[in-house]
Amino acid sequence: MLKLSFTLLFVVVFFGTLRYFTSAFFPENQPPIKHASLNQSHTLGTKRQDTLHWPDGLKITRFAGPDLTPSPACIATAPTGEVYVGVDMIGSLGKTPGKGKIMRLVDSDNDGKIDKHTEFAEVDDPRGILVMGDQVFVMHTVFSKETGKAIGMNLEVFTDKDHDGIADGPPKPLIEHISNAHMLAERGTDHATNGIRMGIDGWIYIAVGDFGFHDAIDRSGKKLTMLGGGIVRVRPDGTEMEIYTHGTRNIYDVAIDPYMNVFTRDNTNDGGGWNIRFSHHIQSGEYGYPVLFQHFTDEILPALVDLGGGSGTGSLFMDEPTWPEKYNHVPMTADWGRSELYINRLKPDGASFQQKEEEFIQLPQITDLDVDGSGRLYLSAWDGAGYSGDAAKGYVVRAVPTNWTYKSFPDLKAASAGDLANLLKSASAVARLSASQELLTRPVEETGKLSLQIANDASLPLYARVAGLYTYAQATRENGIPALVQLSKDNNLKEFALRALADRKPGIQNVPIEPFLASLKNPSERVQAAAIVGLGRLGRIAAAQPLLTTPVPATFVAPNKNEEGPHAKPNAAIIPAHLAVRALVSMNAVNDCVNAIGTANSTLALWALRYIYDTKAVDGLIKAYSRVKDDKTKKQILVTLSRLYKKEADYDASWWWGTRPDSHGPIYKGVTWDGSPRIEQFLKAQWTKSSPTGKQFFANLNARHQMGITAFGGEEKGTATKEVKIDLAKITNKKGQIGKSSIEDVMLMIAKIKGDPLKGKALFARQGCIACHSLTRGEKLKGPFMGQIGSIMTRQQIAESVLKPNASISQGFATVVISAKGNKNYMGFITEESAQKIVMRDITGNVFTVKASDVISRKELKTSMMPTGLANALSYEEFASLITFLSQQKN
Repeated sequence: MLKLSFTLLFVVVFFGTLRYFTSAFFPENQPPIKHASLNQSHTLGTKRQDTLHWPDGLKITRFAGPDLTPSPACIATAPTGEVYVGVDMIGSLGKTPGKGKIMRLVDSDNDGKIDKHTEFAEVDDPRGILVMGDQVFVMHTVFSKETGKAIGMNLEVFTDKDHDGIADGPPKPLIEHISNAHMLAERGTDHATNGIRMGIDGWIYIAVGDFGFHDAIDRSGKKLTMLGGGIVRVRPDGTEMEIYTHGTRNIYDVAIDPYMNVFTRDNTNDGGGWNIRFSHHIQSGEYGYPVLFQHFTDEILPALVDLGGGSGTGSLFMDEPTWPEKYNHVPMTADWGRSELYINRLKPDGASFQQKEEEFIQLPQITDLDVDGSGRLYLSAWDGAGYSGDAAKGYVVRAVPTNWTYKSFPDLKAASAGDLANLLKSASAVARLSASQELLTRPVEETGKLSLQIANDASLPLYARVAGLYTYAQATRENGIPALVQLSKDNNLKEFALRALADRKPGIQNVPIEPFLASLKNPSERVQAAAIVGLGRLGRIAAAQPLLTTPVPATFVAPNKNEEGPHAKPNAAIIPAHLAVRALVSMNAVNDCVNAIGTANSTLALWALRYIYDTKAVDGLIKAYSRVKDDKTKKQILVTLSRLYKKEADYDASWWWGTRPDSHGPIYKGVTWDGSPRIEQFLKAQWTKSSPTGKQFFANLNARHQMGITAFGGEEKGTATKEVKIDLAKITNKKGQIGKSSIEDVMLMIAKIKGDPLKGKALFARQGCIACHSLTRGEKLKGPFMGQIGSIMTRQQIAESVLKPNASISQGFATVVISAKGNKNYMGFITEESAQKIVMRDITGNVFTVKASDVISRKELKTSMMPTGLANALSYEEFASLITFLSQQKN
């Protein structure tokens, strides 16, 4: 989880080495030692609030320190208050097993102090924990006992039936190989598979980083492959594994509200700053990273906002009655890079939301959070533990409202079914979920009767009725279909009844299609979305024609050539059409889509056909071209055929696109297929008959869709630019005050001397910084982007990164050595990489392009491209000026 590995990366680093593991963002007049004391002190008093930003109305105290929970990567609480902490002494880039564990912490008298602790289980690289009854679900990396190398990631479940705080023997695997084993062994648990959380629908939702996975296998034997990141879900028994959404970069966790809205805090490499994006995930949605989110934004569900540089980690939807209203009923998302827990205020917008972010709790490199049934919020902090963990760093804090009093959580095992049903009505999301899961262990007839009564009770709050509905659906399965159909007639429950009816594939053939078709015209956009997704899951071709009537809004517009589209701007209007396209593709509605070309439904049909790699689709498009008379439609047919010329190569997990992948799109590793020769023949025939203007249209298609048809031209060629040449030896070997001082003395100086930013700007050029760093978004990206460094790091942190470049090498800017055919060798950091080429830049600014097919070997070094000592010749005042200039870069 640690986004450390986790999306580790985040931040735009300095000089090629940004220290990921920065300390808390203290005001500049606060010495960093105050941050270090959080790892040592036993209480966090009012003075701490003067140093870290904490909201009014909360009491935050230290719960566990590095003696028990060093390098805490993830955290989960039982509803009864036991805290499970995933200790990860391997970290995101470490590769040595045997350094991870799950610690169980108990506050028996509820005074905020640990009374008992046990080592619950040994696991490597824990990334997600979920506690449900006497079961503890854990997502973690698995190492080979023979080789000591990582071989995959598993979702496993431990049991503790005797409640002694120690797992009863080995775990039971639920999903195996749900990450890229090759990259785990090569890089570590970085961009891997992370947090897990259960929704009231009973599914476990899994945050998958963009390592993706190949042939993950669940307990039923079902296999699944996913190129890139997204959300996968599975039943608690390890069956029915499926992809929920796709197209994110490196999400670390999910937040799920009482109505099954799912939210994530993701980051991307757009703009060179690994900007954070807050997203609302709608089932079957495509979010586009990395091949669609910049230049094909008409085809994706965009994020709700781009929040600038950072590194998202743990997430939670807070829905507990013991919390003040102003901090309740909101998703809370942690940002490790910004050392902050945020609240994302939501405003309904069609089938989705708009959001407004607020700073909430500041904590140095916060990793995760969870709340128990009494309303105690626990948060874990990495606090400078480094790439591979630190036995002296990291802790857990507890946060409760100032007027909070402990209320014991009931013993669910001892509770009657009636008592559990009453808990489904609770204002506590923790209580509702826990009661629902316990009810499912009771006799089906009793559970079904009680939960259905709650779902039908119009006097209850909607969250209670929804909890009753989903509990009923899980308990009764196919036998509950008639009652769910009846519930779908209730306008307040329609959306949730439709979701529950199509929620699980086993037995779905018994679900009637009529409630879904009728709901396509419902005035509620949320109901429409649920109906469309449901029809896609039912998979009946009879739904194709009704789906094709879904309006395509005016916001369905492709970005202009070489322009970045609005990938992080709410676009609620596009949601129904987007979901309809995903449904049509899933049911392979070739004939219906082809027949719709040239009709009022042509736009949606052609949109769907972009993803249907079927020779019948190709033949149908070609025939339609001669049939239709409208020039605009004919042009769109050519666009669709061009798009179909290549498809994404089958993913075998032998590779990964890296931290800065080619985002040109619309595919990453394109290959031709059975329909390609027919497409090429037809397009060439039309090209031959075209005017010069028409030929330019084909050239543009060739470039945009990366077809590689030489006759068309249009392949983009890089423009040569004059690069700055720097004599680093002359800079490094001179000795000034900085070169003669200890880093501690330099840090003290930085706190006292402000410096002149104008002088700093001149030094940025003189000291060679411009060879590898750009300051404005209009410049070509070289090394780590410095244009927003001041919004991410303090002056002290920037200074330390310059003085100690090898302390933490920025992800994406490590030194890489490549041997290529022709006895050629290259050393530098990679600025661009695609399936066809690798572009590198060395420390003096020279740029090299290497064909991917020419690469013989590739090795990533453990040293930074930035040499130590570049600032040695500077005086204190000069160095302070340089750091001040950089700290003001907040683009």
